[in-house]
Amino acid sequence: MTVTSTPSATVLPMLFTEVEVVSVERLSPSFARFELGSPELAHFGVDGDRFDQRIKLIFPDPQTGGITSTEAADESWLATWLDQPASERGHMRTYTIRDVRGSGEQTTFVVDIVLHLEGDLVGPGSTWASTATVGDRIVLLAPRKGYPYGGIEFTPAPGADLLLVGDETAVPAICTVLEQLPADARGKAFLEVPVAGDVQDVRGPAGVDVVWLAREDAELGVPLHDAVVAHLGIPDAHVDVAAEEVDPDLWETPYYSSSGEDVPGDVAGVTYAWIAGESKVVTGLRRHLVNELGFDRRQVAFMGYWRRGVSMRS
Repeated sequence: MTVTSTPSATVLPMLFTEVEVVSVERLSPSFARFELGSPELAHFGVDGDRFDQRIKLIFPDPQTGGITSTEAADESWLATWLDQPASERGHMRTYTIRDVRGSGEQTTFVVDIVLHLEGDLVGPGSTWASTATVGDRIVLLAPRKGYPYGGIEFTPAPGADLLLVGDETAVPAICTVLEQLPADARGKAFLEVPVAGDVQDVRGPAGVDVVWLAREDAELGVPLHDAVVAHLGIPDAHVDVAAEEVDPDLWETPYYSSSGEDVPGDVAGVTYAWIAGESKVVTGLRRHLVNELGFDRRQVAFMGYWRRGVSMRS
């Protein structure tokens, strides 16, 4: 790894640095794995388990190659970044740290990226990932040791029965959570992927049953929805979710509400549901759990990772 770092004059409360692609691995038809390195990653740290820890990647503009500069960044960097045209600053997107390798200045992050290559699913992340090679550089934002950052939404009560649900965009987060669960954890995980070749070998506790759903020619989210409602035993499980009812920024957890609802705080209950993916699919499942099953908000985290046909801001 030959990447060097240009230190900022100001120590920001997060890592904001250029990283270099150290290795690339094509995991399956729809997933590519990237190992990203920079000496600045020596300062990465979180309190406790990483679980579904989110980070930001800033990809070059696909047309111009423009990417933001981290040199001499101060706490006004975000406003400065937003003021620039996308052709100059690149495009920010959110991903999960799939793994952390090495230590000190040799620390690297492993990030899995979905390769949406056709139709309205294509975005700057998948466009970059489809051609990126060793030595390419992008910009990263991540937690700095000793500073609050957030970005971890998996917060079950001790001993809760787990329900993990996600489409391909949530697969890296769910797999990372599974690998960090205690040995006595119990529950079920449902993961929808585009094709059977995308099914991954993931380690997890014996008490958590992992169900992979290859949708093949089915409509996005239908296999996932049907499997989850069957597991929950919900009668008359069809729910119509009109396009205008879908919040593309859907994010409802025990500690945050994108809709401005009261935030209840500490998780409660014997079951804990973590559901992420396309916003319309997540909205439908949220209605089932809240309306039909009466789940307390403290028992669930519903996250719209993306919205079909809508360009996400970050």
